[in-house]
Amino acid sequence: MKFICLLTCFCCWMGIIKAQKPRLALPVLGKNDTIKVPLTILDGAYAPWVLAPEAEVREKRTFASPAARTDYFRLKYNVLKVAPYAVFAGNRYRQLERDVATTADKRKQKEMVKACEKEIKDLFNREIKDMSITQGEILIKLINRETGDTSYGLVKELKGGLNAFMFQSLARLFGHDLKETYNPQQERDIEGILDNAGYKYHRN
Repeated sequence: MKFICLLTCFCCWMGIIKAQKPRLALPVLGKNDTIKVPLTILDGAYAPWVLAPEAEVREKRTFASPAARTDYFRLKYNVLKVAPYAVFAGNRYRQLERDVATTADKRKQKEMVKACEKEIKDLFNREIKDMSITQGEILIKLINRETGDTSYGLVKELKGGLNAFMFQSLARLFGHDLKETYNPQQERDIEGILDNAGYKYHRN
């Protein structure tokens, strides 16, 4: 009984203290203060809660030699130059898959494939043909990164095995291999460059 009385008195005492504690005046709002944000008391004054953008902390890269630094930045230049083309190829291929799935008409499917092929050829004739051998090798890998299939596999699926063989033979003359695959663990420098530039690896 005594414990209950003491507890009751303590609660009443705390209530009195809290009631006597002065309340802070709310901030005066201006005519442009239209966004409501949560407030907290900081050092005796109201302070708004501001959600800061996420910051990603990265370790500063060091190089074993000036030559290694030069090689890395050359790789970075080549990767960033061809990455948009790989993304375009991936998006166009996925669009083609969706379009083909909408009809069972073989003639319409062939028309869709030809339209896709024309877009790729136009891009090749306009820009990709001037790429260096190194840039071409990187592009082949990044197409595999974007689509999950090799360039050889894509040509074979769209144009048949004979055309895939012919394209592969032609690519070999220029030092390329259309069956080249991409492994993010083995291509850590390339993957790091792409990740920093916002080209996320979205395949498992």
